[in-house]
Amino acid sequence: MIKKTNIIGLMSGSSLDGIDLVDADFWFDGHWHFEIIAKDNYDYDDEWRKKLADAFYYDKNQLQDIDYQYGKLLGLVTKRFIDKYQLKPEIVASHGHTIFHRPQEHYTLQIGDGQALADACGVTVINDFRTEDVLKGGQGAPLVPIGDKLLFSDYPICLNIGGIANLSYDIDNQRIAYDICIANQALNYLSNRLSLPFDKDGLIARSGHIDNQLLTTLNSHPFYTQKHPKSLGREFFEENIKPSLENRDNIADMMATFVEHIAIHISASVKTMSSSIMLITGGGAKNKYLIERIQANTKHKVFVPSEDIIDYKEALVFAFLGLLRSRDEINVLRSVTGAESDSSSGKIYKTQ
Repeated sequence: MIKKTNIIGLMSGSSLDGIDLVDADFWFDGHWHFEIIAKDNYDYDDEWRKKLADAFYYDKNQLQDIDYQYGKLLGLVTKRFIDKYQLKPEIVASHGHTIFHRPQEHYTLQIGDGQALADACGVTVINDFRTEDVLKGGQGAPLVPIGDKLLFSDYPICLNIGGIANLSYDIDNQRIAYDICIANQALNYLSNRLSLPFDKDGLIARSGHIDNQLLTTLNSHPFYTQKHPKSLGREFFEENIKPSLENRDNIADMMATFVEHIAIHISASVKTMSSSIMLITGGGAKNKYLIERIQANTKHKVFVPSEDIIDYKEALVFAFLGLLRSRDEINVLRSVTGAESDSSSGKIYKTQ
């Protein structure tokens, strides 16, 4: 009988829409398989949303405090999830919440203290999946491509649209992946200016008109012509995107323009590939207008999967990264990040 391993994966993305939790069984019979047993989402209250948004500006002492407090929150949310669905996970694998991502300075920070998390939920925790790769000269991102390659191999192109849009695919059996552009970070910022958490179905963007001057400004950044590996963080939004948006007033036009910006750069990223299927997941997969604009700009067939996969694929893959780390197997690919070597990355915390 094939042994199954049960793991919980936790994901908090840069769009600040909450904590995704997935409990899944994984097993290997020559290929990796998974079955989602339970899934849930914890919405941040206004206080936590503000804390996480403001942490970018915190000093060292404030960061240490929020690291511990957020780890405890993750643990309590996980314990509630375990009790609600009567789960028996062997491991909890946590992405944490990214505050800084500066791979060019060999520095990245995802808060969510692993020991506080483990103690609060009562299960061994694996977290901090990015640091080792960054110290090896890699981008530390994206990390999901190992899951794309081993769990979602039926789809030649895997595109995730969260706070940042990124994709992965194989070239000569080597996984290539990189961040494409800012996505929901900007769209949600604009929605927030209308006192809305997000633009449901892209209806506001659909009602707007493209501002060609703004589109030209957005498209002009040299990041888009850089070769991979490359990655983005909150810093890019703050320094290069937000200043172009904050002095304009027509939200619908800015949304329409930014949707077009995303669609253009996604299309450009896969332009040279043979026509195939593009799996789209992440919160952006629910933005119907954005999906239409991507389809209009690319020759590839766009495929939007079930809501379980749309909403929880990243959390699922972080559970898988934890599984690989527990087996001392490679879970971060140098072909993706540009590091000097592959890694079996992640720090392990036992309950005390």
